[in-house]
Amino acid sequence: MSGVKDGARTAFELIQSRDRIADRYNPEMSTPALKHNSYFDGGVQSIGYERHGRRATVGVIAPGAYHFGTDAPERMTVISGELTVKPDGGAWTNYPAGTAFEIAAHNGFDVRADQPSAYLCEFL
Repeated sequence: MSGVKDGARTAFELIQSRDRIADRYNPEMSTPALKHNSYFDGGVQSIGYERHGRRATVGVIAPGAYHFGTDAPERMTVISGELTVKPDGGAWTNYPAGTAFEIAAHNGFDVRADQPSAYLCEFL
């Protein structure tokens, strides 16, 4: 084929590749349904999902102070920014990006963000 550089993939090769991937498709491994959550007039927003029986959310917290309650035990991992957290009956602790904290079921916690911060919440 003229005009095709060495290593370039033809449309036919791309279709073959797509078909090989489709042959390995497993519905149990497909993308889970996503659910948008918005709290505190949009100050905290997340996308929730469930996969293999495990629930989690990924979200963003705008600067401000918020209080959350828990139904199930949770592990919150700060992805970017920093959160200052006070579990009910506990002390304030700073959690920079890359750190995590856990909250027991049927408890609550206060959280403050001085800058937009992102988190992963895993329901344990």
